Amino acid sequence: MSIFIDSETTLLVQGITGRDGSFHTKQMMDYGTRVVAGVTPGKGGQRFEGSVPIFDTVADAVDKTGANTSVIYVPPPFAADAMMEAAAAGIRLVVCITEGVPVLDMTRVYMYVKEKGARLLGPNCPGLITPGESKVGIIPGRICTPGSVGVVSRSGTLTYEIVYQLTRAGLGQSTCVGIGGDPINGTNFIDCLDAFEKDAKTKVVCMMGEIGGSDEQEAAAFVRDHMTKPVVGFIAGQTAPPGRRMGHAGAIISGSAGTAAEKIQAFKDAGMGVAQRPIDFTDLVKERM
Repeated sequence: MSIFIDSETTLLVQGITGRDGSFHTKQMMDYGTRVVAGVTPGKGGQRFEGSVPIFDTVADAVDKTGANTSVIYVPPPFAADAMMEAAAAGIRLVVCITEGVPVLDMTRVYMYVKEKGARLLGPNCPGLITPGESKVGIIPGRICTPGSVGVVSRSGTLTYEIVYQLTRAGLGQSTCVGIGGDPINGTNFIDCLDAFEKDAKTKVVCMMGEIGGSDEQEAAAFVRDHMTKPVVGFIAGQTAPPGRRMGHAGAIISGSAGTAAEKIQAFKDAGMGVAQRPIDFTDLVKERM
């Protein structure tokens, strides 16, 4: 089993003919993902790589192919409309890779997608992968291997680092999810932790957070109160200089709230294993398998 995507996932790509969309669509197809459609307004009727039909709208693509998942590679000014278009067309999982989506846009998108009953992952995220079954987004498939360790992270590149270390140690993954580091995103830590708790295949969960906000503290409370499976956590930004602006829009510390020390203490109070460095995950996971 897995969470959110599996071998039955049928994917459409919004922005399939753009630079990023075309490159990563090929990567997803090579991995074995069932890419059934692409969407680029004005290019309906064409085909990508000779086999994937391109449509002008998501509604047409869903109607003709039955796609249940969408991944978005469009510029920031058009990303909000793309996410809402996908949800309006009946897509159940919308994955937005686009970085730089205005927060004001996301205030509209967040509620609209929920009202349509869809799940949004992102924006500004690397997507997700269920090793050996399906890849949606930009996580490198070659560093992943099937197994029973669930992975959820706010950071894209940190996701890759942890997954690589797990694979090298012979610890395969059930599903790896990058939720993104923007202030408003569609899927949070608790959503993923709850899904991993209910997934029969997942035995241990690795959670990578970072400074700023209170998502990690809320996730720790969820682990303490609702999870039976062991969770190992890490906080990025432990050495960040006070007052320094960091890369993620959500990495904002206000007073004492959102600091690495506060989040690490919350993890410890919840009974979670705490990694001081990404490489520490392997030993911590092995102890809890």
